[in-house]
Amino acid sequence: MTTETAPADRIVLPGGEMLAWSDLPEGRAVTTGTLAALAATVVPAGASVLVAGPHDPALLDRLAHAEVTCLLRGYPDGVTLAARAARVVVGGPTGLADGELFDVVIAGAGLDTVESVEGARLGWGGVLARLTRALRPGGTLLLWLENPMGLRRFVDTDAWYARRDDTAWSISGVLDTDHPANREQLDVRLAEAGLRPRGCFAAYTDAGARALIDADELTRGTTSGLFDAVLHDACANGFATTVLQDPARLAVDALHAGLGSALAPGWVVVAAKEPAAGPADDVPPAALPVALLETGPGGDVLEVVADPQGWRWRATATDRSATPAAPFATREAAHRDLAALDGRPVPEGRLLRTLLLDAALRRDLDGLRRLLRGYAAWLTGQAGPDGQLGGAVALATVDNVLVADGGYTLLDPSWQATSPLSPEVVLARGLRRFATTLVTGGYAHPWPSALDVAGLTVVLAGVAGHDLDRATVTAAVDIEAAVTAAVRGLDNEGRGVLLSELRSVEPTDPPAGTRSFQQLREAWLRQREELSRLTALLKWTEELLTSRERALRRAEVTLNLLNGSVSYRVGKLAITPARLARRGARAAKRRLRDALATKPQERQ
Repeated sequence: MTTETAPADRIVLPGGEMLAWSDLPEGRAVTTGTLAALAATVVPAGASVLVAGPHDPALLDRLAHAEVTCLLRGYPDGVTLAARAARVVVGGPTGLADGELFDVVIAGAGLDTVESVEGARLGWGGVLARLTRALRPGGTLLLWLENPMGLRRFVDTDAWYARRDDTAWSISGVLDTDHPANREQLDVRLAEAGLRPRGCFAAYTDAGARALIDADELTRGTTSGLFDAVLHDACANGFATTVLQDPARLAVDALHAGLGSALAPGWVVVAAKEPAAGPADDVPPAALPVALLETGPGGDVLEVVADPQGWRWRATATDRSATPAAPFATREAAHRDLAALDGRPVPEGRLLRTLLLDAALRRDLDGLRRLLRGYAAWLTGQAGPDGQLGGAVALATVDNVLVADGGYTLLDPSWQATSPLSPEVVLARGLRRFATTLVTGGYAHPWPSALDVAGLTVVLAGVAGHDLDRATVTAAVDIEAAVTAAVRGLDNEGRGVLLSELRSVEPTDPPAGTRSFQQLREAWLRQREELSRLTALLKWTEELLTSRERALRRAEVTLNLLNGSVSYRVGKLAITPARLARRGARAAKRRLRDALATKPQERQ
């Protein structure tokens, strides 16, 4: 085996390296966020860590407390990561030195991306065996596995079996018996390799998932409002711009059916290698969280941890001390305070949005009235002495409110309004978001389809027992644009574009965000129905105009006949002198009035 080192004296080339191939620029590397937070949890201080496969460089920054060795197949990626790692081995799993052991092995991009086509091909099982040999007894393996029957397979427009791109060296379909196809098969393969699973997380949406949820808890928590909101948020914008059907709706339905883990796009398993001999170490491993949730583009991660009193929030904030403040920061309508959320209990209950959708689909007007009036009463009851709503309650919408035993509570109160808002505007904003979901999502509901979003918002407010007008709904749209811009980190130009989009939402539009063929078809049906209604209205208008035109023509013919008759001429001769006399009387009266008005001026 020949070894070459880069000028930085950190890159090792044992042979089999791919000198021109890179996984990082093409987006094939695992992103940071929840996976990095989980890795930081399982890696103890001072541990030796092997990061196998392409990973975002930010992952290595989260492992600064450990000694990291990277195992890659592409030389350009090795150059990129050399400054962040103690050592970089480029050449695939066969390039690992025999006898070298690590405390933790991280394969967050899966095992297929570890192999190099320039060296000996080991297959999925062979790579697992080689990485297990590199793991110290009692060590930990963090592994990502794609689900061949996961959510992505149901919504992707491109068939997985038709891939012809440069990365399609291995296809992880169910026909490939070398790849585990479900969790049970994965547990068997890990056991055969001498690994004992400590925990398994359902990953939504990909390896660099926005959400990692304990797979067993996800299967049991079919009515959890937390999981409902998390899956909907993770899948709403986590797929390509065009899909076959709405992935968020499918994920929530899978949750309610107890299939949230079975249909997850992938799994992240944490497994421990059996000790060489004797009992396990006296120091127990760190407890794994129930869920890890990426909260936005800033890299903040919220964790849900379990204690004897229940689930609690734990916030992991990214250091932004070197990030300059945006020029529009002083005008943001909302801000987030993760420190205020840290340690608070996670509330239980059903998500209000789901309950409202269920009642609307079943045309349960009594249920809708009860839920909406309870929501409105809860909002107004939170108002301060000045009658305004401030803090987190000012941003409470139906997709962030839980209902349990008739009571209402906020799921995530970390987002807070900068300035107080009136309860009417807050209610209008929450109801408008629900109205937009109803009409653009194609949901069946008990109200006329001819209503626009603002009109349906006013109707929902009436059901809730409040009399809102369209001006209040317009003010709510402005607040929605300002809050969404703050959440997404948009500048003034982006905020203006967002405001225009919100104001122009029509019932015939598909939902914003990812476009699905199913929702586009529903939008097309609504447009066809609207065109049919407009066509019928236009036809009725044309028929009315035609009938009026015919009546007018008949009247003109009658007038023309009367103009030529002897009686009309005699009547005209009799009326003309009277008309002239009347006109002369008016003129004389006007001259007399003018004369009387000038006499007082002459006496002065």
